[in-house]
Amino acid sequence: MTPYSDPSRTEAADAPDEGLRRTLGVDRRRFLSTCTAVAAGAVAAPVFGAAPALAHDRGGDRGHGHGHGRGQVLVPPHKRGIILYTVRDATARDPLASDLPSGFREVFKQLARHGYRQVEFAGYRQHANAPGGDDLESVQGARLLRRWLDDYGLRAQGNHGFIPPSWPLTTADKDTVKKHLEIANILGMDHMGTGGDPTGSSYRADWDVAADKWNALGEIARREGVKLYTHNHDSAYGFLLDGGPLDDQGRPTRSSGIRKLEYFLKVTDPKLVWLEMDVFWAHVAQYKFHTYTAHDGSTRRNVFDPAGLVARNNKRYPLFHAKDGVVSTTNGMGYDMVPFGTGVIDYTTFFSRVGERNYHNPMVEDDNSPSATDPAQSLREAKISYDNLAALRKRRR
Repeated sequence: MTPYSDPSRTEAADAPDEGLRRTLGVDRRRFLSTCTAVAAGAVAAPVFGAAPALAHDRGGDRGHGHGHGRGQVLVPPHKRGIILYTVRDATARDPLASDLPSGFREVFKQLARHGYRQVEFAGYRQHANAPGGDDLESVQGARLLRRWLDDYGLRAQGNHGFIPPSWPLTTADKDTVKKHLEIANILGMDHMGTGGDPTGSSYRADWDVAADKWNALGEIARREGVKLYTHNHDSAYGFLLDGGPLDDQGRPTRSSGIRKLEYFLKVTDPKLVWLEMDVFWAHVAQYKFHTYTAHDGSTRRNVFDPAGLVARNNKRYPLFHAKDGVVSTTNGMGYDMVPFGTGVIDYTTFFSRVGERNYHNPMVEDDNSPSATDPAQSLREAKISYDNLAALRKRRR
């Protein structure tokens, strides 16, 4: 693999143009169009990869696991997944009021037809008129879900479920965690997690508390044969406040330049706690959090490199949310979500850099797929996303 410069190093001046271009995975033509903004010393807009081709333009695999001479498949067929939050309107649909797939069983069937082989749950509720009833968050419900998964050749790979609010853990919360771990084992999950960050705080002391809690939860999960993971949003890759002058509540106001989840990686046990990178939100963090105030009061620049962080901690990231975006200069995030493969986030470079293609589990996600006016949209866009995920190939050198 071609070496990339490390944007995690702190610097007062801008990186050389070529180093920054290679770090962010931007092709030369598009990089040159952004040089003026970069040279000004501020990331005023997202730095994007080459415009993506749609699946029918890229050719190649439709589930065979090889590239027919067009380069290595970046996401093997058995690793192509989707989080069910993307099609939450379909699982919640009343089967008595629509001919479209509704409830878990019919949605599983449709996703399998699209080509998916893995799903990540976002809870276990569906419409009350679907087979099994509205709430399958039980041993009996998990057995029913597992039967349907097996019927359609799907594997459950995770769940955004219950992480207890208490710490130290109450007996009731500990019992609920154990119930979810039992459900995970019935479903055949290797991983169980959450859709939220370990803490919403920016202070190191709070992240230390979060690390203690997650290490304890991870030990409970390990005893049940399950890996516990936390999912990120953009703020978790902002800068940790860990030094400098204290505010009127005795809290630090400046940063050493380490990002919150980078610190979390350092202070949690790698045998107990794992992470799921949401690649979209990681790129939003790249857009939003590029300078910080150092302990000495100087302003430092540090461009976040999502793929670089994964590559340095590869086994800590067994899952990804594969979520795409198009440029937005008005929403404060740099991107608007779109179906996978129809945006500008350079997943060819991302997956090529992180490697370990038979270890990582990318789960397609699009928060905006359900439509109030087009009830077929989410499952239709799930097919578009699958085809684009399957079409990714490592670029030939």
